[in-house]
Amino acid sequence: MTRDGTNPQTAPAGPTSTDTDAPSDTAWGALRELGFPESALALEAVRYVRSLEAPALFHHSMRTYLYGRHIGERQGLVPGRDYDDELFFLGSVLHDLGLTEEGDRDQRFDVDGADVAAEFLTRHGVAADRVEVVWDAIALHTSEGIASRKRPEIALVSAGTRLDIAGDAGQLPPGYADRVHAVLPRLHAAPVLRAAIVSQALAKPGKAPLYSLPGELTRQWTGAPAPTWEQVTQAPGWNDYEGYEG
Repeated sequence: MTRDGTNPQTAPAGPTSTDTDAPSDTAWGALRELGFPESALALEAVRYVRSLEAPALFHHSMRTYLYGRHIGERQGLVPGRDYDDELFFLGSVLHDLGLTEEGDRDQRFDVDGADVAAEFLTRHGVAADRVEVVWDAIALHTSEGIASRKRPEIALVSAGTRLDIAGDAGQLPPGYADRVHAVLPRLHAAPVLRAAIVSQALAKPGKAPLYSLPGELTRQWTGAPAPTWEQVTQAPGWNDYEGYEG
C-alpha cells in the first residue's frame, strides 16, 4: 500500500472531460476579460482542448498562458516585439493534450501531446516552422533548465506551467491569482495532473522513462524503488566498474 492507503498497482482516478462544448458567449466573455488572444486559430484551439480535456486540465492550460505572460512582463518581454503571442498561447493551451484519451499514445505524455498538437495545427494550415515552435514548447515544458534557454514562446510555456503547479503565488501581483481563479478555478489541479500521468504510466510503463517526471511520479505512487546508477550502468555488461577504485 502507498502512504495514502491506496493499492500501488491501482491507477489513480484520472481526469475525465465533462466540458465538451465550444466556449459559450458567457464563458468566453469571462475569459476575454483576462486578456487571451482571439485569433480564429486561438479560438479553435480553445474549442479543441475543451472538447478533450477535463476542466481541471483545461483551466491549468489557460492559466499557464496568463502566468507565463506575467513572467515575461517581469523580464521586460513585450508580445509582438519579443515573441509571437499566438504561438505562446497555442503552446500553453495545447500543452497537456498528451493527458487526454486522444493523446494517450506510447510516448511520455509531453511528447505525445506535442505530436497531437502538431497534427491539429497542421490540419489548420499552420506553417511547419510555426508548428515546430509549438512542438518544442510542449515537448520541453517539463524540462526545466532546457526550455528556459529556448526562445520566449517555448520558455514561457514551461515557466507558466511551473508557476501554476509548483510556483510561489507571491510572484504574481496582489489579487491577480484570485481574479484568475474566479474564472478558472483550480479544481485540484496538482493531484489531477498526477493522477492523469500515473494512470497512463501504469497502463503503459514505457510512458514513464527512468528519471523523467512521469517516471518519478509513478515511482512515488507505487513505492517501487528506483534502480541506482550502478545498477543501470552495470546491466549492459561493459564492465566499467571492474578495477575502478574511485
